[in-house]
Amino acid sequence: MSMTIHTTALPHLDPDASASFYRDALGFEVRSDVGQGTMRWITVGHPDQPDTSILLAPPVTDPGVTDDERRTILEMMAKGTYGWILLSTDDLDAAFEKAVGAGAEVVQEPVEQPYGSRDCAFRDPAGNLVRIQERR
Repeated sequence: MSMTIHTTALPHLDPDASASFYRDALGFEVRSDVGQGTMRWITVGHPDQPDTSILLAPPVTDPGVTDDERRTILEMMAKGTYGWILLSTDDLDAAFEKAVGAGAEVVQEPVEQPYGSRDCAFRDPAGNLVRIQERR
């Protein structure tokens, strides 16, 4: 049996800002955009990986989420501690410069980590941590 990652989800608060970030700062393509207003589900992915996507979804839309849970999730998003993703690239410096040029909020410039990788980090418009690791 073969299995791959098809889609992972990250929350968004501003669908247009999130779509722009993933398109302009990271070079992803917008594959679908469903809904309206802030209730939009946007699928993005890198052109080199047509079978793998990120679903940018409005947070806490599940009717089973309590008001307390909703408040906690929104507070964590505001602090940037709720969602995150780890990407990889063969040219970290170029990826960093592209993201900076698109106005991404830098969390960490490219650096050699003590655990053997070189990476950098940004926050997307919803506060999600986007860490990019250099493939070696």
